[in-house]
Amino acid sequence: MSNHKLIILGNEIKKGERAFLELEVAKLHTRNTIKVPVIVERGKKDGPTLLLMGGVHGDEVNGIAIVRNIIRKKYNKPFRGTIICIPVFNVFGFLNLRREFPDGRDLNRMFPGFSNGSLASQFAHRFTQEIAPIVDYVIDFHSGGADRSNYPQIRCVTSEKKSLELAKIFNAPYILNSEYISKSVRDTIRKLGKTILLFEGGKSNDLNQDVIDSGVTGALNVMKHLGFHEGEPEINAPSIVVPESKWLRAPSSGMFQLRVENGSRVTKKQILGEITDPYGSYEKKVVAPFDCYVFCVNTAPIVNKGDALFHVSIDS
Repeated sequence: MSNHKLIILGNEIKKGERAFLELEVAKLHTRNTIKVPVIVERGKKDGPTLLLMGGVHGDEVNGIAIVRNIIRKKYNKPFRGTIICIPVFNVFGFLNLRREFPDGRDLNRMFPGFSNGSLASQFAHRFTQEIAPIVDYVIDFHSGGADRSNYPQIRCVTSEKKSLELAKIFNAPYILNSEYISKSVRDTIRKLGKTILLFEGGKSNDLNQDVIDSGVTGALNVMKHLGFHEGEPEINAPSIVVPESKWLRAPSSGMFQLRVENGSRVTKKQILGEITDPYGSYEKKVVAPFDCYVFCVNTAPIVNKGDALFHVSIDS
């Protein structure tokens, strides 16, 4: 990448400089301004620009903790290129530990947004105009919604050679093929010709140290591979690539007890969980329909018929 001026949110960041910027979104009904901190570190040598972002959904605190730990360990300080960190993207949701924006909308379905749209749409538009065009790579950190707990995994379109290569370098336990969803951050970044990985780990409103460690190590692997830092990526066992997956759903309503460890390999007819009634007259075992990997489990004590219980691989 040639020598160039780097201007973010109207501020020029020179080589070797650090900047703490704020993306102003809107005002609360109290007239307090909501600002999203944007932390920029530019190396002394030219290179690509990487964006690390957490908290697109305000209750997915593992992603926020991952980006926070990266900053704390100074991994976001590159010797070449630029690393941008947005630990809490949806500040509104984080204030209330809720997934949505105050207008009830899912921010990750509002991109690229409109300047005169809803509150979430205006925020998405500002990001799309001001931040997205200057980055080359993005890692977006998420957790499972509601009571669903994801085993650490990277989601990308596995037929895209560049994305799959980067996902393998990240080296989360699983890589899931996941198509682009309209109006999401991923889809917007893709349409701009950039490369994005989506990390999933743990569940909402719950901090899991193993998940946080996996996210931090994976991000550092990517940084080394792309030349932000010297050294080789720390690759342990190769990631398990899952080209196709499905949800196993509750056959009935009742109290739900988990009988399998998340992230494990199971065999056909192995008991994964059990659904019971409160009165001792009903028990229904949930079994694996085929040999597969389990990489997301429902941890809710009560489930309704049709609820998603297990996300599993479909072996070819």
